[in-house]
Amino acid sequence: MDAQRKRKIAFALMMGIVTTGIISFVLIALNLGFSETFAVAWLRSWGIAYVIVVPAILLVGPALQAQIDRLIQ
Repeated sequence: MDAQRKRKIAFALMMGIVTTGIISFVLIALNLGFSETFAVAWLRSWGIAYVIVVPAILLVGPALQAQIDRLIQ
């Protein structure tokens, strides 16, 4: 595997952790509040979101990057 591909995968993994963590935290806090079930609900939602987002970043990211590259030349 070449370095460019490794960078893209590493970026997707790290971006997935950060974005899904922040978004799931905020949405669970808004919808449930900080109750005794907050941590379990947040970690469950975070895990589900992460499994969905990382493949989406890897699949949609290149097409989106190509469109942006065409728009900004």
